[in-house]
Amino acid sequence: MLSRIGRLGKKAEAEPIPFDESYYLASQWQLIWRKFRRHRLAMFSSVIILFLYSIALFAEFYAVNDYQQRHVKYAKAPPHTLYFVDEDGNFHLRPFIYDLKQELDMETLQRNYSEDRSQRYHLSFFVQGEPYKLLGLIESNIHLFGVDAPAVFFPFGTDELGRDLYSRTMHAARISLSIGFLGMVTSFVLGCLIGGVSGYFGGSIDMIVQRVIEFLISIPHIPLIMALSAALPHEWSSTQVYFGITVVLSVVNWPPLARAVRGKLLELREADFVMAARISNMSDMDIIIKHLLPSFASFLIVVLSLAVPGMILAETALSFLEIGIRPPAVSWGVLLQNAQNIRSLSQSPWLLIPGIFVIITVLAFNFLGDGMRDAADPYKQ
Repeated sequence: MLSRIGRLGKKAEAEPIPFDESYYLASQWQLIWRKFRRHRLAMFSSVIILFLYSIALFAEFYAVNDYQQRHVKYAKAPPHTLYFVDEDGNFHLRPFIYDLKQELDMETLQRNYSEDRSQRYHLSFFVQGEPYKLLGLIESNIHLFGVDAPAVFFPFGTDELGRDLYSRTMHAARISLSIGFLGMVTSFVLGCLIGGVSGYFGGSIDMIVQRVIEFLISIPHIPLIMALSAALPHEWSSTQVYFGITVVLSVVNWPPLARAVRGKLLELREADFVMAARISNMSDMDIIIKHLLPSFASFLIVVLSLAVPGMILAETALSFLEIGIRPPAVSWGVLLQNAQNIRSLSQSPWLLIPGIFVIITVLAFNFLGDGMRDAADPYKQ
């Protein structure tokens, strides 16, 4: 009899829990993930963001050419066109390109390019090319794709110095995306700590912190960011300017988060679990970091996901105005400097391609933030 009861108990354990029961037994994060998966646009945006950050990490692998190499005879060359059908009407499984030849118009002194159709150059994946160090550690010369030598492949065309715009865009993603991420992390730490101290302790500390936040918020963001960026010394290296811009964006963006954290802590500081932590002689900072902040972590994650695109746009705008990242470092804003006048756009419209990456990144982060906000909303099913 006992063995039969044991077999029935094991059988019951093996059976899956019904959905209704699993819903009520799920943790807060499991409920958030369940609702987030139903938001298809947010899921698609998360895939796009992961792909963009993979480009930033492995830019050398995705790049076709050396992003600093100058191809003099291909200055301001248009993007190559991929073909599957040759001039004789024969279909090829592997796409191919034709080499470009440059002709100078003696009347307008404008470079004109035409395709040399005497030979085809097929596109291949995982080809050998310029050597590089992956993540600065692993030596390799394998690139995602390329064409047969001696042709040079320019998927996005070239700039006025003959540098491959596609490879430069891949490397620019590293700075533009990392500045948004590092700026977000720095502003997150400052906002949570300062806002947490202000909301938890209250009194004179709260009054001083709030007056400082109100002063910073009252200053227009764009002039403040431009003034702080322009104040960076001109003799600084590209690395120093990079971290300087990150600090500037973080200083400007932490006050709104600090105010939001303060408001949440004012609601929770008298809660029962906080009183229990005080009775157990837990320090004030431990109560803030280990109990209060995690209690509304979903809200903080949503705020952060919506803050990243703002920082990316700010860096792009500063670099576009030549007071941000400085050459030879490249960001999407630096690449857009070449598209500042109508003449460049009319002759070389492909110089605007880095702007498309900015738009895609900002939209993806916004859609991701919307999906996370809906998933974290306890009143929305």
